[in-house]
Amino acid sequence: MTHRHAQRLSRRTTLGLLFSAVAGVMAAGMPVAAQAQAKGEVRIGYQKYGTLTLLKGRGTLEKRLAEQGVGVKWTEFPAGPVLLEGLNVGSIDFGTVGEAPPIFAQAAGANLVYVGNEPASPASEAIVVPKGSGLRTLADLKGKKVALNKGSNVHYLLLKALEKAGVAYADIHPVFLPPADARAAFERGSVDAWAIWDPFLAAAEKQLGARVLADGKGLVANYQFYLASRTYAEKNPEILRIVLDEVAKVDDWGRNNPEEVATILSAQTGLGKDVVALAASRYAYGVKPVSVDVIASQQRVADAFSSLKLIPKPIVVKDALLPARQLATSNK
Repeated sequence: MTHRHAQRLSRRTTLGLLFSAVAGVMAAGMPVAAQAQAKGEVRIGYQKYGTLTLLKGRGTLEKRLAEQGVGVKWTEFPAGPVLLEGLNVGSIDFGTVGEAPPIFAQAAGANLVYVGNEPASPASEAIVVPKGSGLRTLADLKGKKVALNKGSNVHYLLLKALEKAGVAYADIHPVFLPPADARAAFERGSVDAWAIWDPFLAAAEKQLGARVLADGKGLVANYQFYLASRTYAEKNPEILRIVLDEVAKVDDWGRNNPEEVATILSAQTGLGKDVVALAASRYAYGVKPVSVDVIASQQRVADAFSSLKLIPKPIVVKDALLPARQLATSNK
């Protein structure tokens, strides 16, 4: 068996497990009319970087879904929290975010479900300081202003970094800003540090000479999650199956074609190839089912935010799974 054939076989096996949580669970008792509902268009939320950006750039999903009479509408969001707001209010059906946004959204009552995740990518986010900064260790953040996007993956990174350094969260001054505004504040010296993710992280390193105080290695997993509205997932499992299949194909392609990845991401994001190549070098490819271990990791994120009263109430992460995956989780 060739390596490429084995890779395809492995992907089919993984996707078979993944799609059982999306498609098989709903098909048995669902009327045909309900399964066919809302097939005219799938609305996808994406951010400035990642597999969905590659998928959009390659155009393969549009070709695949055209065979089903389904169009694709892409909407870019500056960060995960606002993307999930869009999912909750019904402006999109499917999207990808980091670890923390689903926690905040679920705590706020959003009716969303996890449908897959990319592998851990801890080096794809970091806390950075200006190149001339006197801050040298995480402990130096005490009493300092740190810019971050509230409720994003780097919010959890900051919590864990401070914990490692023995600094209380209450002893820093978080400045909640979306990436573009945070970069502006970072450049003009209005904040002392910036917790940020790729490709904004890579851009800060390449364009501003920002110095990494600490990235996520040894602190956080930094999973990327694919989520859908529960209603859409229940009514359109076959469309999600196709979307996730195309995501898996792009993952396979991206892993083996870093130069082409940089070209597409540069065109899609407007960032230089040197920036996106650095970001892409830290990315982890390979969409998977949401496993028991990953859900346990998410529960730890949720518990950390709950303990600091950063979310309005404690949550049970596995409540945001489709019934088949809930059953699989409880039986393991």
